[in-house]
Amino acid sequence: MGDTLRIGAEGEKAAMEWLRQHGHVVVERNWRTPPHEIDLVTLTNEGHYHFVEVKTRHIGSLTTPEEALTSKKIRNLTKAINHYVQMHAIEAEVWLDFMAVVEHDDGSYTIDYIPDAANLRW
Repeated sequence: MGDTLRIGAEGEKAAMEWLRQHGHVVVERNWRTPPHEIDLVTLTNEGHYHFVEVKTRHIGSLTTPEEALTSKKIRNLTKAINHYVQMHAIEAEVWLDFMAVVEHDDGSYTIDYIPDAANLRW
């Protein structure tokens, strides 16, 4: 596995563990509907579905994880979320969240969780 893929996969694992520790139940991981993917779908005790986009970078990278959440990415995620919601007949509150994960040289991670990152709650 290339370094970029490894960093992404490990960052996603760290994000998933963080979410579990904060009361989320992971319903899906890497859910795909061509041409889109949703990194994580979680459910909270309140019955809210959270569609979580995870971006990971190594400390000192030229770009930050936050810079990867572009308006085009948000549009594509919205399409994928709408498809998922329709496919599963979800009537609960739905959030699009973002997790910025930074991998440090010692293998630890800094995680910033941004709920309702695109303000698309519906």
